[in-house]
Amino acid sequence: MKREYWIILIVYIAMQLSSIVGIPGMMFLFGYLGINQGLVVPYWLIFSFTIALLIILFLLRKEIKSPSLNERSGSFGFSAVWAVSGVFLALFAQALAANIEQLIGVEMGSENTQQILAIIESFPLAMVVSSVIGPILEEIVFRKIIFGSLHKRLNFFFSALISSVIFALAHMEPQHILLYSAMGFTFAFLYVKTKHIIVPIFAHVAMNTLVVVIQSVYKDEIDEFIREAESIQNFIGGFL
Repeated sequence: MKREYWIILIVYIAMQLSSIVGIPGMMFLFGYLGINQGLVVPYWLIFSFTIALLIILFLLRKEIKSPSLNERSGSFGFSAVWAVSGVFLALFAQALAANIEQLIGVEMGSENTQQILAIIESFPLAMVVSSVIGPILEEIVFRKIIFGSLHKRLNFFFSALISSVIFALAHMEPQHILLYSAMGFTFAFLYVKTKHIIVPIFAHVAMNTLVVVIQSVYKDEIDEFIREAESIQNFIGGFL
């Protein structure tokens, strides 16, 4: 693996752990300046994710200017079609995995998603992190670097499986490992199919944005649907 890739992995991990020190530090600073401390989390997320993205893009500047032969292959139209189709493919994979999880007894809903929605509700600009910066970072780290490095030595299935499981575990919701892995497989497929990392980035950004918007606008209806689905699941479970 390239030296720059190792540095990128370190930067990404450091960003994920930075809240341990960053949030308490910003709490103290906000308290000293008399700023609303309730905005510390969204402010820190925006700051840390933005800095990480800028560092990573700087490290990849040569590849951005002069992509490899593989990255240059394929027409724009071909990639554009797969980028748009990839959004629906990712949503389908997510829905299929969610249904399978429900059948095996995993509770519907994601605590991670709910926390993100709560942050966005308190500070709407934080949507930039969940819908744009976050997906870009994840595709660079989990698809371009981890999956891409594995795919040089292993076939698609094992490369996608390993990178997708790591992607899933990174979201700290092991009960939804199937859900996140399904999305990881989809984005890995888009990357291999088009040989352009921008394609899974577009699909990931579009999917996250769509999910956040829908869950924000139809929050009450979705909560009611989940409660009804869980009631039906419990009712059926009583006869098994």
